[in-house]
Amino acid sequence: MINVAIVGYGNLGRGVRSALEKNGDMKFTTLFTRRPEQLSKEFNDVPVLSSEKIALPKDLKIDVAILCGGSKEDTPVQGPVFAHLFNTVDSYDNHSNIPGHYQKMNDIAGKNGHVSIISTGWDPGIYSLERVLGDAFLPGSKNYTFWGTGVSQGHSDAARKVKGVIDARQYTIPVDSALQKVRAGQTPEFTKKEMHKRVVYVVAEEGADRNKIAKEIITMPAYYADYITEVNFITKEEMAKNHAALPHGGFVLTSGITGENTRQITEYRCQLQSNPEFTGSVLVACARAAFRLQQQGSKGAFTMLDIPPALLSPHSAVELRSYFM
Repeated sequence: MINVAIVGYGNLGRGVRSALEKNGDMKFTTLFTRRPEQLSKEFNDVPVLSSEKIALPKDLKIDVAILCGGSKEDTPVQGPVFAHLFNTVDSYDNHSNIPGHYQKMNDIAGKNGHVSIISTGWDPGIYSLERVLGDAFLPGSKNYTFWGTGVSQGHSDAARKVKGVIDARQYTIPVDSALQKVRAGQTPEFTKKEMHKRVVYVVAEEGADRNKIAKEIITMPAYYADYITEVNFITKEEMAKNHAALPHGGFVLTSGITGENTRQITEYRCQLQSNPEFTGSVLVACARAAFRLQQQGSKGAFTMLDIPPALLSPHSAVELRSYFM
């Protein structure tokens, strides 16, 4: 049995909890949160501890801590702290900063004999793997990633961090004309804004400067600055009624040439009714891999590109060869 702690109990934390219930070799043993007093009333079967002032009971059993906070401010702080103490898995999704995050987590996890699997989920994560496979199978090819239509948790979280924002949802919308060009065999060079549009719905504090909020979101580096971004202000009631669901999805396409100028196109698609529940399921599979990697004597940071698929699966090698090959 693999004993798992959840760090942070928002949408993703709840998704991880749900996924753990579907994996017979995993057990949810501890919750770390900024709201221990509030959430302890909801949990009778597991200890609820502070994620800020960490005090570990002697009999606490944790093999892997799954970090469920936001990428903008939570994971960069909590990742190193928890990598000192446990094996960790996170879904850090700021693509441009992944190399730096990897190096930091590799240093800390390695020094403490732990395994930290970073930037898991479907993108980065599964889509990262699809891009590598497409490039390997079709040398000299071009790959394209289209996200949406759906809610990005990371971008929504980044918008919520803006002063004066109570709540926010960010929808990523692929530009259909660009997608169809790739499917037709064209291999154009797109700018980010030619591939996607971002639409943000914001509930602002009463009296907040909406123009300032919109400008800060639209110009936010690494999240919104490179895209056509539309910011809409709505009421709390409208948010609850129209934007409670968290769907997402997208496509990874690789277009390349083989033989006598033969065009080959591969396409991988995710269609998700719940982004946090699916991401949580991926995180839980990676927690299994982190536990197994440490058992094998590994330490330091890993991505999904570094993990043999068999380590993610609850099935034996014989079962994998018999039923999945």
